[in-house]
Amino acid sequence: MEHKRFHYKSMDDLKQELTRIGVRLPLSDSLEALKREVKLGARTMHNSIAIQPMEGCDGTADGRPAELTLRRYDRFARSGAGLIWAEAVAITPEGRANPRQLWLTKENLDDYKRFVYDMKQTCLKENGFEPIVIMQATHSGRYSKPEGVPAPLIAYNNPIFEGDRPIAADRILSDEYLYGLIDKFGVSASLAEQAGFDGVDIKCCHRYLNSELLSAYNREGDFGGSLENRTRLLRGGIAAAQAATGSDFIVTSRLNVYDGFPHPYGWGVREGEGTEIDLTEPLELVRILHREMGIKLLDVTIGNPYFNPHVNRPYDGGPYVPQEHPLEGVARMAHCVAEIQRANPALKVISSGLSYLRQFSANLAAGELETGVCSIAGFGREAFAYPQFPNDIFTKGAMEPNKCCIACGKCTELMRAGSTAGCVIRDEVYLPIYQRDVQGKK
Repeated sequence: MEHKRFHYKSMDDLKQELTRIGVRLPLSDSLEALKREVKLGARTMHNSIAIQPMEGCDGTADGRPAELTLRRYDRFARSGAGLIWAEAVAITPEGRANPRQLWLTKENLDDYKRFVYDMKQTCLKENGFEPIVIMQATHSGRYSKPEGVPAPLIAYNNPIFEGDRPIAADRILSDEYLYGLIDKFGVSASLAEQAGFDGVDIKCCHRYLNSELLSAYNREGDFGGSLENRTRLLRGGIAAAQAATGSDFIVTSRLNVYDGFPHPYGWGVREGEGTEIDLTEPLELVRILHREMGIKLLDVTIGNPYFNPHVNRPYDGGPYVPQEHPLEGVARMAHCVAEIQRANPALKVISSGLSYLRQFSANLAAGELETGVCSIAGFGREAFAYPQFPNDIFTKGAMEPNKCCIACGKCTELMRAGSTAGCVIRDEVYLPIYQRDVQGKK
């Protein structure tokens, strides 16, 4: 189906387009569902809106939050969202995605204590409650670039990515190295708890290391082949985090359930040629995480923003024109989230992929909550562009169209250029950065 830019002026326009292309989305005329409190173990979200983790690439060389980091999270704290899912924080120096990626250590723990305290106090002062704040613990794997140049650390060579130029064998991580990472996830979780975070995410999405291992069907050893082996690092990292923290601390994951690559290099895809969704293995993994390991919260996503970004981030402008309508992409994400949620009704599942719909993303979020697609509505790019959107939903009953993310992809362009990421269109801070670091290099 043809790609088409966002052009909808009303809900009726959007509904007519959905009917024309044969796509169903649960749009609601009421946004009241977004005001629902959500119980997360011993903690309670004040409402059902979560700000998703998005890297700003703006920390210090030794991993501390810097000026732009603090500015961004101050804006998120003022937003009124019930949950702030903080961006990727490295668990090892060699696994940093860029020289400015956050990296929590014993040496900078006090900086993170102030960081989290300030977020909670700002939200309390501005909105009357403290948000739940979760830290994302990560190893960037093939996207590692700690010194500013690619230094991939991979689970296996993937011909879809590498083509006829495989990455050197010494960059394939050994079983010994991977076993060592399990304890590092535990250490990171313990530090996160000491810093005041309410939980930790053992990151397993978008082809970073944990996510790449999910499709390591042809890897030999303890981390390849069987589902048990391919999920060993994720399960081990979660168990280590649980053992290292208190019973009220939330241990969770942002989990890819579908990659969009053909088998045997894709996860959540039907065997054979093509990229048809098959959630058999992802559903079994979620069953293990939830019912055997006690995970109560899961953030579900799909795709790879660096290789097939249209799969998880439908856009108006991007690195290529996909052979599908963006609303098909929105529906794909909703379908995957719904399958996970409906198979696990007691699990609190966070949706993703809402921002493309601009002012109508709130209507989709509310509709997903009403129909049981998810338990919590997660917004990513929207928070870069329009950090006050939750409070506008709650106080005005709507999002303002002229403040919304326009899915132009320029925040991602900044990341690809090795710069600091933010909204070029809506945030005055990032236009000169974009002009310098992206346009200046063209």
